[in-house]
Amino acid sequence: MDHAATTALRPQALEAMLPYFSERYANASGGYAAAREARAAIDRARAQVAQAIGAKPSEVFFTSGGTEADNWAITGGRDAASYERRRIAVSRVEHHAVLRACEALSARGTEIAWLDVDESGRVRPEQAERVIAPGTSLVSVMLANNEVGTIEPVADIAAIAHRNGALMHTDAVQAVGHIPVNVRVLGVDMLSMSAHKFGGPKGVGTLFVREGVRIGEFMLGGAQERGLRAGTENTPGIVGMGAALELAVQEMETQARKAAMLRDLLAQQVRCMQGVRINGAQDERLPGCLHVSIRNWDSSLLLARLDMEGIAASAGSACASGALERSHVLRAMYPGEADGEWADLRLTLGPENTEADVLSVAAALGRILAS
Repeated sequence: MDHAATTALRPQALEAMLPYFSERYANASGGYAAAREARAAIDRARAQVAQAIGAKPSEVFFTSGGTEADNWAITGGRDAASYERRRIAVSRVEHHAVLRACEALSARGTEIAWLDVDESGRVRPEQAERVIAPGTSLVSVMLANNEVGTIEPVADIAAIAHRNGALMHTDAVQAVGHIPVNVRVLGVDMLSMSAHKFGGPKGVGTLFVREGVRIGEFMLGGAQERGLRAGTENTPGIVGMGAALELAVQEMETQARKAAMLRDLLAQQVRCMQGVRINGAQDERLPGCLHVSIRNWDSSLLLARLDMEGIAASAGSACASGALERSHVLRAMYPGEADGEWADLRLTLGPENTEADVLSVAAALGRILAS
């Protein structure tokens, strides 16, 4: 019940990857036939990723994952901006990959303007209008929150950013492969994604950079990724990402319908339990994500008890699983609540989950809360 943290590698993706670990292991930057074969495989994967998000292959840059893509978008977008535009607008519920990059820029003199969220975790466009102003170089608002599943009005915020001469970035790591994502419809200049969130391998991701957008180099060295991101390409990982995303898009409608049905069944089961509150938007949200808070419980204890029942769950982002403090996302949504007042629980469904799983989890949670 923690598919937002990662997903199982699709068998088809593994099958596509295997030859590039062994008989087709050549470096794609070489000039001989075997290297050209590896380059062709990367080009095919680039085209698969581009088609999935409505981009051109030349706008797709491969990275080591979502964190690198986020870091590159924030630092590269700011570095390419004029000196007069020293301001970045960022939502308070972003992934730490965005927040920590902003902290680093702040230490170097960049002004960070924060976009608040309402109790559903959503940035309101009217609030964005007040914060995004001329002099802003970059706006970053995630497409779907990795903790509570709320889908943000990115297209509306992108329009505001562009009216003020700013670039628009969205972290779409939780969204791609699960809901329709089209960079032209969203109007974004940059978009981050990660393969292991939709059945691809870990250690590979993508940054979409709209044609004509200037962005600073992220890795210095060779001429890979059109001279902007040096380093020998992870050919097997890239091939696996392309194969997994193509399949995820093909199956998206069916899988989303199933995940939403199971999510709603789970919500129905837990809603009536004492002290339980369901968090996030109830309309525009990821199909497989249910996030709840439980009054007068401890998150660590609750997760340990669930683990003893054989249930893998989390309080929020896997990147913050060792943190003792309450998630920054929940703090932004409910600024008046004390850290120790609620236990937070994220339950996220995947393709292999069944109705029996949902009923079993609900029964186990009921037993735990009643004990």
